[in-house]
Amino acid sequence: MSDEPVFREVQRFRQRWLWLLLGGVFAFSLLLGPVSIVGFAVSAAVGALLYSARLETEVRDDGVYVRFVPFHRSPRRIGWEEMTSAEATEYSPIGEFGGWGLRWRPGSVAYSVSGTEAVRIERPDEKTVVVGSQRASEFAAAIERARRQ
Repeated sequence: MSDEPVFREVQRFRQRWLWLLLGGVFAFSLLLGPVSIVGFAVSAAVGALLYSARLETEVRDDGVYVRFVPFHRSPRRIGWEEMTSAEATEYSPIGEFGGWGLRWRPGSVAYSVSGTEAVRIERPDEKTVVVGSQRASEFAAAIERARRQ
């Protein structure tokens, strides 16, 4: 077994609208002066968190690894035995999960940073893991290749 990934993708929160919104909140809190020092500190902290956040996805010989930095210290592994299917799909992060990020709903968990493409992984316990990807078809194909080895 090799530790070298068959597929690797790193995604970051770099949407222009997000940074414009955060910049607007930051500027507004500066205009309010000393009264809004808390608003300034909170917007700076949120900005730093979003800037450092990233979704790391890998397909290795023994499964799919997902890590949402800084929320996960180590990657979450989904082994081949924990998967019944994996397919590239389009989805609505807002409609299905209420937005981007690390999201839960009954029977599902989603890891997403941007866009509407993902790989939907079905598990034997009837739970679903949705992993957002800018290269969903390539990601799903890598899963199928690795599973067959």
